[in-house]
Amino acid sequence: MIYIENKRRKLEKIKEEYPNAVILDITSNSATRYAKILSPFYPHKNIPIPFTDGLKATCVEAVWQGLKVFEQADVDFTTFKNDSMRDLKRTVRKYGIPKGHRKGAFGKELLGYFDARMLIYLPTYKWVLDNIPEVHHVIERIKEQNKKQDIVLLDYNTNTDFRDITRPLSHAGLVKLYIEGNYPTNDLGRYKPMSQEELEQKKLDIKKQKQEIKKRAKMQQQGQVADLFITTKSN
Repeated sequence: MIYIENKRRKLEKIKEEYPNAVILDITSNSATRYAKILSPFYPHKNIPIPFTDGLKATCVEAVWQGLKVFEQADVDFTTFKNDSMRDLKRTVRKYGIPKGHRKGAFGKELLGYFDARMLIYLPTYKWVLDNIPEVHHVIERIKEQNKKQDIVLLDYNTNTDFRDITRPLSHAGLVKLYIEGNYPTNDLGRYKPMSQEELEQKKLDIKKQKQEIKKRAKMQQQGQVADLFITTKSN
């Protein structure tokens, strides 16, 4: 299985819950370059901007942030060129209330949050997974390793459901979907934001999953202690 955990959690706690798993930090602050390149902030460059012929951006986050439209600011072409992995976020405090995402850098249509996620963020990140050879190689390595043992991907956001627009989306969750062959298409007619009932059920499911993970970890630890006792006794 592939699991998503918050990078801010103590590593010791994560190791306790997943004693036999590989833990991989795929955020922009990862100490490992081959994992860092999965971050939406990583400047692979020459990334196509959806609905915008001839204009490209440095990274996925540059596309997402650059196409944002605020009360006091429209598309930011300088953001498309930002390759520093820093200062990419365009904030409400600085630019006012967000109005949506421009459908293309030169477009007139504004997309709502869910439509923008489906038509801009998801396909742009998938383009990186599909078309950057180095990235695709890392994905294949994770996929192969996952056949042998569990993988825990660390991210600052842990919302793995693209239909849940109450929280920022986890790119680690998209990596999981991609590897499992469940990456969503940009078909707006097929998907809708989660209803309140679905959100409530999601909370219950997450709580249940956490309980099961802790129970499994405890059983594994008990099994290891038992094995140690048997080995010690036989010696």
